[in-house]
Amino acid sequence: MKKQAGFHTRRNDCLLTFFLLIYVFSWAFFVAIAVASPGPSSRVQGSGSLHDLLYLPGVFAPAFAALALTARAEGRIGVVELLRGITKWQVGARWYVFAIFYMAAIKLATALLYRLSTGNWPQFARIPFVLMLATTIISTPVQAGEEIGWRGYALPRLTNRFGLGTASILLGLIWACWHLPFFFIPGSDNVGQSFPVYLLAVTAISVAMAWIYWRTNGSLLLVMLMHAAMDNTAALVTSPTPATVANPFALPQSPLPWFTTILLWICAAYFLLQMRKEKLRC
Repeated sequence: MKKQAGFHTRRNDCLLTFFLLIYVFSWAFFVAIAVASPGPSSRVQGSGSLHDLLYLPGVFAPAFAALALTARAEGRIGVVELLRGITKWQVGARWYVFAIFYMAAIKLATALLYRLSTGNWPQFARIPFVLMLATTIISTPVQAGEEIGWRGYALPRLTNRFGLGTASILLGLIWACWHLPFFFIPGSDNVGQSFPVYLLAVTAISVAMAWIYWRTNGSLLLVMLMHAAMDNTAALVTSPTPATVANPFALPQSPLPWFTTILLWICAAYFLLQMRKEKLRC
């Protein structure tokens, strides 16, 4: 019993170290981006730009930390096992459909709610959905930088202690707060958004991603695909009235982000009911 307790203590210590490493390492680069951005028109990302040199190490920090801690604790076998989730592609077609279209469906349902409540349709993206799908597929490998850490390393360890449902919420809160510097970086997509609403929405998304990770027996490939799809369809529907806030901690006046968040949490409640007693192999 004492030996087992010591094992879990070491796992918990590694998890705390993991979160500390990625916050310190990533935020150092994100703050550097903010300092290097002279104004709102400057690019946060750009091919060959200084921003790329600072941005990529920051967003890949979760993977770097997960691989380093796994190698130290479990050696080569542990690293191979951690990365194995990226190759788990033989899952049912319905899971690919879910990963690709989940956020798009939420956005379209949000547009319908907006229409019913205001009598007007919100603005729809002018980018063809086929192009969104293409960029989703192309950008999926990049999501390994985050998902090896968040879902591959942290989620199973949090689940070991709290259960899958609670772990998905805790990870969502940590994941959302990790993005906080982007609300202050000129040119970032997060500038002008309300961080409290973002925190709620991302936590609900974390629940959905934990659910598909569980249902696909630990497929990191599917959560990477889902992450890419969410990033590329986030602007599918936008408010026709200004939805930006001057203070990132203020609440938005437009109902559109609230509708999106409510729908995400309705879905998250269903996923949490299914996951309430589940565990993940770690």
